Amino acid sequence: QVQLVESGGGLVQPGGSLRLSCVASGIAFSLSTMSWYRQAPGNERELVADITSGGYTNYADSVKGRFTISRANAKNTVYLQMNNLKPEDTAVYYCFTYILRSYWGQGTQVTVSS
Repeated sequence: QVQLVESGGGLVQPGGSLRLSCVASGIAFSLSTMSWYRQAPGNERELVADITSGGYTNYADSVKGRFTISRANAKNTVYLQMNNLKPEDTAVYYCFTYILRSYWGQGTQVTVSS
């Protein structure tokens, strides 16, 4: 059974930082492309960043230079380091992978507000 469990969300002031974590189980993690998506109220879910098994990364234009995705295969964990957070980064952040079908985590709320 595939499980993706996110953590690390919270309330932060503009300009602050958070690190999200997603622990995966039930998959060959080191062989899997892992992604972070986000969804703000009234908006569609959008891709934030992804990282391939080989460590190649891809970012949405809106987060380039501020967010960093990384992975620790020994811990079956993918991270999203978020720096210089802006109010428009407020959303529920989801971990995602695709192995014959889509798998989503339960999401973690990130709120950027003064």
